Amino acid sequence: MTTNNHEDLANARDSQNIDFSMVLASAVHDMKNSLGMLLNSLDELRQEQSATIGDSPRFNTLQYEAERMHNDLVQLLGIYRLGENNLSAHVEEHFVPDFLARQMARHTPLLEGLGIELAIESDDINGFFDEDLLTGVLNNTINNAIRYTESKIKLTASMHDGFLVIGVKDDGDGYPENMQHNGTPSFKSLDFNSGSTSLGLFFASSVAQLHINGERHGFIKLHNDRHLGGGVFEIWLP
Repeated sequence: MTTNNHEDLANARDSQNIDFSMVLASAVHDMKNSLGMLLNSLDELRQEQSATIGDSPRFNTLQYEAERMHNDLVQLLGIYRLGENNLSAHVEEHFVPDFLARQMARHTPLLEGLGIELAIESDDINGFFDEDLLTGVLNNTINNAIRYTESKIKLTASMHDGFLVIGVKDDGDGYPENMQHNGTPSFKSLDFNSGSTSLGLFFASSVAQLHINGERHGFIKLHNDRHLGGGVFEIWLP
């Protein structure tokens, strides 16, 4: 085979090289959009057939698992963009009680079907954050709280030491001691061979760190609540 033939084969292989991570990201994006449409249809179906499926355990499980998968895909896309260095926080001013009310409204149909109370306890404050990124964090955190709570979830917001602190509390068994000390995992700490990858915590921590004010970066905290008795997730934004 001549040198030119070798070069032609090499060029052909190069032209067929596929950026598999880009292919996966595109597929994940399409799946995320499809699941979003499915969730909207489930909400509409619950409203139309409230008398027959409002308290159906199977329907509630279907909606919960669809929401969980949608959140996972949102996080995967965010982490992919983070790895490609094109994920940034577009910070704008928001009235925090209204923002939390929108988060509550999204989850209200499922929570009512499950018999879980969702309350808001927020000061009348404005905050500066990326609404889409923070919505992704709270959707996952609320969904996780639904899994572990007994009967109540509370969204909270206040100012502490110049940080906007938004929290999600539940009345479940709370976080184990090791998670309270390791609430901000690195990507290398994610274990995809176990049942829990902490992907949501890594995503939440990454979103928090994208929020910067001067030399201060956002961060997350995990601890247990002495009033409700369950776990508390907090994201601190400067």
